Amino acid sequence: MYIRDMFKEKRPTISFEIFPPKTDYSLENIYKTIGELKDLNPDFISVTYGAGGTTKDTTVEIASKIKNEFNIETIAHLTCVRSSEKEINNVLNQLRENNIENILALRGDIPDELRDDPNWNPEFKYAGELIDKIKENNGFSIGGACYPETHMEARNAVEDLRYLKAKCDKGLDFLITQLFLDNELFYQFKEKTEILGIDTPIIAGIMPITKKSQLSKIQELSGSNIPPKFLRMVNKYEHNPEALKEAGIAYATEQIIDLLTAGVDGIHIYTMNKSFATRKIMNNILSIRESLLK
Repeated sequence: MYIRDMFKEKRPTISFEIFPPKTDYSLENIYKTIGELKDLNPDFISVTYGAGGTTKDTTVEIASKIKNEFNIETIAHLTCVRSSEKEINNVLNQLRENNIENILALRGDIPDELRDDPNWNPEFKYAGELIDKIKENNGFSIGGACYPETHMEARNAVEDLRYLKAKCDKGLDFLITQLFLDNELFYQFKEKTEILGIDTPIIAGIMPITKKSQLSKIQELSGSNIPPKFLRMVNKYEHNPEALKEAGIAYATEQIIDLLTAGVDGIHIYTMNKSFATRKIMNNILSIRESLLK
């Protein structure tokens, strides 16, 4: 099913994200996690493309398993900045052959060693070019990424919103946000997109933080603001792993309930390939989710 059609039938959607295994984590563990999440009835599960597209073959394999064996709708991430047109065509053909109908179109990270190389001339420089390519092939519902706190490479928020509007105008069906910990920043971002005339559904990306070590990684990857009350929580329980895990789940639950109450289009939970926190959150919001779908 196309994700764009889900929004015609129900809002909010609830979805999860997993990522292909690195060398120290097996596919069997990924499939075990998916099996543990299946009975939570997600509307879809997304599969990331890996840093620089390094796990692209596994992405198709996992997405196919989710769709064709677990019978859960799926969306495959696709990055373009390190890919040729031939490689993109090949991936699109693989996705089509595996009955995968949804793609999250991303530029992808530019490796440090190539960023300042004057001789590097990628065939795809921007996600917008990838969107055009996917639309040429038809048969896919296309999503894109957005950044409530501004993309780290953007010169300013105005420029970032201008690029987002241009992407949406190419025909994106939905957007999924980078993770954020402060809902007020998301609401401010949503208001700005509405002023610009962006009516594309926006799915809020939420990650339950269960270890202090995750904070530095989050800021490195996304530059997300760390609210004072969240930092107090982490500092209070940093030497009590179980208490911090429970507090992190409670914080994410509170975020999600607030977003659902405000009428968000969807919630996308970054599972980090673990089912425990996601299951707890889904149990916490079960009654609210059911009431919204009546």
